[in-house]
Amino acid sequence: MRNQEGLNSLQGSLIGLPEWASEQVMQQIRQLTNYEPMIGIMGKTGAGKSSLCNALFASEVSPVSDISACTREPLRFRQQVGEHFMTIVDLPGVDESRARDTEYAALYHEQLPQLDLVLWLIKADDRALGVDEHFYYQIIGEAYRHKVLFVISQSDKAEPTSSGETLSTKQKQNISRKICLLHELFQPVNPICAVSVRLQWGLRVMAERMIRCLPREASSPVAVQLSAPLRTDAVNKKARDDFGETVGSVLDTISSMPLIPAPVRTVIQSVRDIVVSVARAVWNFFF
Repeated sequence: MRNQEGLNSLQGSLIGLPEWASEQVMQQIRQLTNYEPMIGIMGKTGAGKSSLCNALFASEVSPVSDISACTREPLRFRQQVGEHFMTIVDLPGVDESRARDTEYAALYHEQLPQLDLVLWLIKADDRALGVDEHFYYQIIGEAYRHKVLFVISQSDKAEPTSSGETLSTKQKQNISRKICLLHELFQPVNPICAVSVRLQWGLRVMAERMIRCLPREASSPVAVQLSAPLRTDAVNKKARDDFGETVGSVLDTISSMPLIPAPVRTVIQSVRDIVVSVARAVWNFFF
């Protein structure tokens, strides 16, 4: 019901456009509101992929801990919140033999174009990073580094470990050093996150960075999948703004199509800012 109210409001902001142009805009907006993001997750065995996903997202992700470490096929887990879906793809390969590089290069070449983001987990106490470094440079490649968000997982295991309910100052210092080390090794496009699921530490910061790293069309449908405490004002604002700008880009695309009559192009350009404003205003109707 609310979806339809939002669509009606957007339809009303297109007054002045020919019916064919208005319908084309609305068709693409409907596709946008039903976009199903795909997020890859990777890391060595025991990095805490399942527990992190269950902490981040509102609907439980099927556990991955009992899956054989030698699997060479991506495993998919589909989640649903309301009418929105998201797929998490468990990507194999990080802690396997370099002899399979050719095989994994082909697998990742097939998977990466479909993914909106890749969460790469590295345990806080993992010092053997040569495999990760090799995999990043040789398998991921230059073209897809912008899709990778490195996450230092299990930060409560950083030295000096304790059974306390908060990270010590020394642990935080060591995590900061680990972040600097990873920046040197990987030169990532996106800022590195550090989290502890056990202590519920760093999850809000990670959620906000995730939303900022996603393509604009994916941020809203991922935001709606986040657990309630992680849907901060910053997350909602970024998703809302992305939705408005993506709707605006729909109008830009149609306006730039060849053979569009000049008067129609002028009308599209004149209503663009109004439509973007309405899209932001009705964002809650969809998400």
